[in-house]
Amino acid sequence: MEVWKYGSMEKYYLYLKSFNSQIKTRSMSFNFEKLIIWQKAMSLGEEINQIAASFPKKENFNLSSQIRRSADSIALNISEGSILQSNLEFRRFLGYSIRSLAEVVTCLYKAKFRNYISESDFKRKYSDSFNLMNMMIAFRANINDKN
Repeated sequence: MEVWKYGSMEKYYLYLKSFNSQIKTRSMSFNFEKLIIWQKAMSLGEEINQIAASFPKKENFNLSSQIRRSADSIALNISEGSILQSNLEFRRFLGYSIRSLAEVVTCLYKAKFRNYISESDFKRKYSDSFNLMNMMIAFRANINDKN
């Protein structure tokens, strides 16, 4: 890298170099990454993606796509709602996440009825979804509307 040699630009460059070295030495994260509901939603999304990969090719643009998008929307809405939003807006985004989770459960039923997943896989993902839904509802209920 080249050092700027003109007045304040050199100071600015040195400041950036110092700032960048501090960033590399400390652990950084977004606040939503610490949320258990976000972590569980991320895991569920990846597990659903693997399940959808086993669906027949004829479902690529139908059920496979729908269950993947709805599963991904759970974590996406948690993260989006948590950044630079009011508490009321965060609650709204958590509502979107909960409804996306309901969509995943409906897609799981469709997959089970069409014999794309086993009963045991259905029960496992249903249970994971039910537990996550209860966690999200409880978390949402504890967010104060004021702020």
